[in-house]
Amino acid sequence: MRRPPSLTLRLTLLFAIAAAIVLTGFGWIIERSIERHFEIEDDAELASVAHAVSQTLAGHDATNSPVALAQRFNDVLVGHHGTVLHITTPDGYTLFSSPGGPDLSSLNQTTFDNNDKIRHWSDAKHTYRVLTRHLAENNTTTPRYYTMSVAVAINSHLRFLDHFRLTLWLMVASGTVLMGLMGWIAVRRGHAPLHTIVTQIHRISANELNTRLSPETVPRELTDLANSFNDMLARMEEAFQRLSNFSADIAHELRTPVTSLLTQTQVALSQSRSNDEYREILYSNIEEYERMAQMIGDMLFLAKADNGQYQLNRTDVDLAKEVQDLFEYYEAWAEEQGVALVLHGTATMLADRLMLRRVLNNLLSNAIRHSPSGNTVHVRLEQLPGQTISISVENPGPVIPAEHIPLLFNRFHRVDASRHRSDEGAGLGLSIVKSIIDIHGGSIKVESTEKCTRFRVILHNLN
Repeated sequence: MRRPPSLTLRLTLLFAIAAAIVLTGFGWIIERSIERHFEIEDDAELASVAHAVSQTLAGHDATNSPVALAQRFNDVLVGHHGTVLHITTPDGYTLFSSPGGPDLSSLNQTTFDNNDKIRHWSDAKHTYRVLTRHLAENNTTTPRYYTMSVAVAINSHLRFLDHFRLTLWLMVASGTVLMGLMGWIAVRRGHAPLHTIVTQIHRISANELNTRLSPETVPRELTDLANSFNDMLARMEEAFQRLSNFSADIAHELRTPVTSLLTQTQVALSQSRSNDEYREILYSNIEEYERMAQMIGDMLFLAKADNGQYQLNRTDVDLAKEVQDLFEYYEAWAEEQGVALVLHGTATMLADRLMLRRVLNNLLSNAIRHSPSGNTVHVRLEQLPGQTISISVENPGPVIPAEHIPLLFNRFHRVDASRHRSDEGAGLGLSIVKSIIDIHGGSIKVESTEKCTRFRVILHNLN
């Protein structure tokens, strides 16, 4: 795939193209203005001569000698340098023709519809601007008609325009190149803040994720970029911190059962023992293996959930039946804890039954574990409008500090870090609950007061 051109090149080309368009437009306007100026001057001179000739012919009669008439026409041309006059009668007779001038008789014989026709005409030496007009002699009973052509040489104007065009378009081309160069310099200087940002980004590494760009020191156009980059760094820093803590927690959680297994094995091998004693040690080791297997399975599930690799097996789930089954499963433990279990309401939804059962199992076991003896755990199911399901698990017990509530669903997080009992698990239960709810497109909220702690799950039917 071809690499796109740089921003500097793009902007420089845009500067040059814009300059070329603007300068070309101005050049064309100036050129047309000068051409029009010369045309107006030439037309004014032609009109002046034509008017004088018209007045001369108006006062002409047959008694005037041709020599006197020619002199009057020559007098008309005095002061009009380069102007040529040619007058003919309808039968082709030449009444007057400027001495030494070009033969304009062919123009007088040309038919045309409109009077005062102005056109360009050239001979072997010069180029002229010619006015042709029909005239009438009105001082006789039978007026005579003439055709007059007045020509003014425009060679000097054309030479000036040719030189001017050459100079003008050279200036336009030079101006375009100069504007492109200035645009390149301006763009390079304008991109200086970007180069500064890139330099700062190059210095960022996994050990320096606390680096931030200062939005106040960059141009306004880059403020959003700086803020977005800072937000990305904050998320990356948080993710790296969580990953670092996760790795440390995994090592810590695995070290405990491994140490226990190693110690028990060393003690078992330190002296000869009976088969029953070895059997008892192996049963104890099995508990540690099961705990490690459960932890590894939970971590694999979370990894799949994080990468979107878990596929939902959607079926109609009777949530009330699932809760009742869990009540029967935990009945003995709840009686031992002195905790009663109560279900309120019913609800049915299309979802992954095993995953929802795991959510209910984790929330219910946590509620039983943290409920004081003689109290009741309430599970409430509600069918809300819009095919929305609400699942609430409430239990009385110690208040969860407000600063811990946002962290409850973090992996290996415990409200009381000093407590590390194996019966409380590895601290992945609520993380798994959150991942399952996220996969289902739902949400979970926690409220903790002196009266009770409530976990409320909101799910939307997957129909």
